[in-house]
Amino acid sequence: MSHTLPSGQALSRHGWVQAVATALAALITMGIVAALGLWAAGATGLPAGAYPRVVAATVVTAVGGSIELSGDAGGIAGTRAGLTVIPLSVTLAGALVTAAGFLRPLRHRAVASAAELAGWAARIAVVWLLALLVVALTARRTFALSVGDDTLHDLGEVFGVTPRAGFTTDVPLTMLFGLLWLVGVLALALLVSRGAPLPPRLLRFQESVRPTAYAMVVLLLACVALGVVIALVTAATRGRAAETLAVVLLGMPNLVWLAFTVGLGATWEGRVEGPFGLPMPHVLDEVLRGSDTATLNLRTLTEQDGRVWWLVAVDAVLLLAAAFVMAARSPARTPAWRHALHMAVGLVLAVLMIGLVGRVSAHYGLTLLGISDLGGTDLAGDLFLRPELWSALGLAALWGLVAGFLGGLAARGRRGRGRVGDGHR
Repeated sequence: MSHTLPSGQALSRHGWVQAVATALAALITMGIVAALGLWAAGATGLPAGAYPRVVAATVVTAVGGSIELSGDAGGIAGTRAGLTVIPLSVTLAGALVTAAGFLRPLRHRAVASAAELAGWAARIAVVWLLALLVVALTARRTFALSVGDDTLHDLGEVFGVTPRAGFTTDVPLTMLFGLLWLVGVLALALLVSRGAPLPPRLLRFQESVRPTAYAMVVLLLACVALGVVIALVTAATRGRAAETLAVVLLGMPNLVWLAFTVGLGATWEGRVEGPFGLPMPHVLDEVLRGSDTATLNLRTLTEQDGRVWWLVAVDAVLLLAAAFVMAARSPARTPAWRHALHMAVGLVLAVLMIGLVGRVSAHYGLTLLGISDLGGTDLAGDLFLRPELWSALGLAALWGLVAGFLGGLAARGRRGRGRVGDGHR
């Protein structure tokens, strides 16, 4: 439906048809990326036709939804399982499509009322929640496990034990976090896009917020693009193309954003036990694998491979480039110290986001007759990875201050063609 402003300017068309297209395009894109990634990882061989259900579960976790794992192995056996991980490649694909669909009807506008933006976002949210509910209800399956050892298999038959594992969606939590995810994506899209209209009361904030938000998004996307290039070159020279494709389509941001924070000097701690096959470089697996909690930082990684120090140089180049982009898009009158402050705040928020979404926790196990080891049958494992967040945020602030100041000096005298408020698009 088209409306008209008093000045005669036609408002953007963004009704229910556009909302349906935006929400479904995002979920379909996420489903395709998840399906291809799981196919490359070999998930098509899962029993009981679980592959489509696992694809749906991957989409659910990609928007922050909750998947509950369960097991049933009879009265004389026990199972345990848990999984917390966000496949950020799937998340990123959905976020980009959602943002593009949300912004498209709003382009070529300077100002929009808060009610208009809220109404457009609400339409997308209604369709999004209905579609996400269908996906969440699809993401559930139970199937039998093979203990893999003849003796244990015979014991299972004698005692009537057939280990089973399954997963289901916590629908209320999924709907809540899915809505919060959507709100965050739409808000970030408005912050980043210089062509998106803002309510009149918020126009005074755009000169300070939009260049910084844009620079942080460009920085994070540049990390992902660089990681994809490295992965493709590695696959072409060393083989293992299927495994590399699975990493790219499921967890590339998980890896490169972790590496980015390590390059800043941040420390992560973690442990890998059991048969978990980690979609990460061998050097990370070497540091994490063991019985004790391991420290993951520049020092421990360099002990395994001296080339890790290149992360510092790469981070420095990326941060300086991002700071220059931020300063070039800011008003020319902005002093260098203010660029430094803006960059520090933006980088702290970016690292905080990485620390929150990059955590990994997974465990599973089967106990038969009180025996948890089960003779090396690979039916037990434990994995976790989490950052030392406060030190990481402090380092991000320091790097941001330095990079922002230098970027502001480099952009001094250059009036950004697309800086906020100059009238250019």
